Amino acid sequence: MELRVIEKTDTELRIEIAGEDHTFMNVLKGELLEADGVSAATYNMNPEQSGGQTEPVLSITTEDGRDPLDALADGASAVRETTDAFKDAFEAAA
Repeated sequence: MELRVIEKTDTELRIEIAGEDHTFMNVLKGELLEADGVSAATYNMNPEQSGGQTEPVLSITTEDGRDPLDALADGASAVRETTDAFKDAFEAAA
């Protein structure tokens, strides 16, 4: 997975996440939307300006002084915790 910051301000982040698809992006977006201090999170796989399919671009908007990079780190950690819990439950059921 390769990350490329497109734009970063105190409250907004646009970052390209190469090599991922809707499956991962939807999970990450969902975790971000549940996070404190995140007012918006979305992604786009086909920005109009690109003229075609691109790597996904994640957009995060924060509030209350929350740094969007911190929000992204917390969202990624939450995804990992969820997948680890699923793996443990699956192994226990097998």
